[in-house]
Amino acid sequence: MAEELALDLAELKQLQSIAKRPRILSLITSEIHNLEKLQTSKEDASAPAPATVSQIPTPISSSVKVPVNPGLSYVTLASFSWDQDNDKVKIYVSLEGVDQEKIQTEFKPTSFDIKFHDVQGKNYRCAAPKLNKEIVPEKCKVVVKPTRAIITLFKASKGNWSDLHFKEDKLKPNLDKDRDPMAGIMDLMKNMYEEGDDEMKRTIAKAWTDARSGKTADPLKGYP
Repeated sequence: MAEELALDLAELKQLQSIAKRPRILSLITSEIHNLEKLQTSKEDASAPAPATVSQIPTPISSSVKVPVNPGLSYVTLASFSWDQDNDKVKIYVSLEGVDQEKIQTEFKPTSFDIKFHDVQGKNYRCAAPKLNKEIVPEKCKVVVKPTRAIITLFKASKGNWSDLHFKEDKLKPNLDKDRDPMAGIMDLMKNMYEEGDDEMKRTIAKAWTDARSGKTADPLKGYP
């Protein structure tokens, strides 16, 4: 069968070389093509099957973040801008060359700590140890732009923040349960004595002396 195919191909190619009419030439060329395909398929069928090679799966490399050395030094990013809406706070940090894969984030309900590693040879840190109000840590994120990084904090409760950082009210009295209640009275007398006129000083001095001598348990007794 293989020999007959070879003879047919030889004759067809001979006819192809002498054919002049386009239609006849196209028919001969098409038939040559069909016979060549048939000859190739028969040769492949008669060839011995290749030895089976066990396929060993190639391990797929995955991107693994290298643990950050805790002894690294950081430049503190104390200057940044921020704005807010009813649901979230956005903090804008001006920093070029930040790699998203080299950012270490730590969000907590009342704080955050963001570390930017290997930014043009330096490590930077932006943190708030105590925020003005609570946030939702699992929703917070950091997005890198060409010239800055944007830290988005999602508020635990909707509303306006008067400030980003928590600030203790200095006007609120510092109430210490363990403090001697008489100590506050003594401090008050001391301030009144230092700021009062001569008459007030004499009156307070007498009350203080009487209290120390045991004449009265109340240092303000006798004070008009």
